[in-house]
Amino acid sequence: MPLALKTLRLITWLAILGCNPLRAAAPEPVDNSTMLGKALMGYQGWFSCPGDGSDGNGWHHWFRKDKLTVDMWPDVSEFGPDELFATRLKLPDGSPAKLFSSINGQTVARHFKWMKEAGIDGILLQRFIGEVQNPRFFKFRNEVTTHVRESAEATGRVFALEYDMAADQSEDVVRDWKFLVDEMKITTSPRYLHHKGKPVLCLWGLGFTHRKGTPEQSQVLINWLRHDAPERYRATVVGGVPAGWRTGTGDSLPGNKWAKVYQSLDVISPWTVGRYRDDSSADAFLRKFIIPDLAETKRLGIDYLPVVFPGFSWKNLHQGPPNQIPRRGGDFYWHQVVNASTAGAAMLKIAMFDEVDEGTAMFKSAANKTSAPADVWTLTLDADGQALPSDWYLRLAGETSRLMRKEIQPSLDLPIKP
Repeated sequence: MPLALKTLRLITWLAILGCNPLRAAAPEPVDNSTMLGKALMGYQGWFSCPGDGSDGNGWHHWFRKDKLTVDMWPDVSEFGPDELFATRLKLPDGSPAKLFSSINGQTVARHFKWMKEAGIDGILLQRFIGEVQNPRFFKFRNEVTTHVRESAEATGRVFALEYDMAADQSEDVVRDWKFLVDEMKITTSPRYLHHKGKPVLCLWGLGFTHRKGTPEQSQVLINWLRHDAPERYRATVVGGVPAGWRTGTGDSLPGNKWAKVYQSLDVISPWTVGRYRDDSSADAFLRKFIIPDLAETKRLGIDYLPVVFPGFSWKNLHQGPPNQIPRRGGDFYWHQVVNASTAGAAMLKIAMFDEVDEGTAMFKSAANKTSAPADVWTLTLDADGQALPSDWYLRLAGETSRLMRKEIQPSLDLPIKP
């Protein structure tokens, strides 16, 4: 048999077995020394269920007073019975609709297994300062953090912490960061993400009109983390800021003092979720914000972490329009990815892995109405007319990582097919 024919047969059998040698494999393990060339997913990890061992947190982030508050329903078909909790809702076949809890280590491990299978680099683990001041949620958050660390180490993914905060919570951030470094020792993990020689720490909420606090409070915190703190607490600081950070427009607080805060960051990450809704407005955002942002951050010597998202919907949470920003089978998401990449972005943040509350989740979700509750509205992946597998957006996130590593060329055509 000619060598070429033998090679073709080998490739065919490997593809049948789920291994395609013609597709560049993600680095194993993912390099934890830099944010460059990576796509990182926000990870909420905030879901609880009655009976999950979380000290009575109830249906946190699933229901509020028996009313469903999420728009997307997770695909739990792979989950074991000890990971699932029955709700009062019913699937079309009459069986109880079940949900997962983020406090379950098996569930977090499953999420990271999905990331590895898709070739996703890793996550930015959200930590809400308002929550960790409550002893019950403090315990919950610490357990989730432990599971994230263990799962990242087991799968070779990277992780870093992201505080959701206001400027007037700066002292609380210092206290909690010391706890995480000294007691939980998260930065000693071989999977904790570093950049510019230090552990990465994200501060989301700097300079937003709806957040309390002053630029002076934020500046003290940033200075402490970057160079005033004892060395073991120092970090490369990523600032989650308004889209109008450079111009003082939109949801950004204006003023020279906030401008100085932004300029003192190591990495700046403007929040874009809901700031545009289709390709045309995404292109306008590219011209008005991303391209000049990149020029300004280059001038300042700051790295730039733009945010991309698949779509948006919060009908059940805030009575907004259903399917408010349609996903269009991934075209809307991929258009943003290509825009940022071709503009020169060297890293990306994907919002979000598990944000079903606002309909931006990228993890495995109900593909159609047969796997979602029959007695309440939810946004399934076929909402825009395409039949998609439940892991479709994980696969697109993996392709995003490949694009950031320059293993594929940017094109507005989707790089994979359902």
